[in-house]
Amino acid sequence: MIRKRIVFYGSVQGVGFRWRARHAAEHFGCTGWCRNEWDGTVTMEIQGEEESIDQVIMAIERGTYVRIENMDARLISLEEHEDGFRTE
Repeated sequence: MIRKRIVFYGSVQGVGFRWRARHAAEHFGCTGWCRNEWDGTVTMEIQGEEESIDQVIMAIERGTYVRIENMDARLISLEEHEDGFRTE
């Protein structure tokens, strides 16, 4: 089990990114959150098995209008009692 903080760059706001992220995270059993930032990026904290997190990202990328140009990801501490995945 790992937790990552990821900043997504590209066409990631106003294209269903957060909706897709929430549904993919629920499908693959991940917890965390994501939110739009003022600079046009999306920040996500996601927790789960590394393979599941990769599956969530691939599901987001399959979005019709989503175009991830770059990601800045780093490992962070686990959230012990987190329940579900939310969008902000």
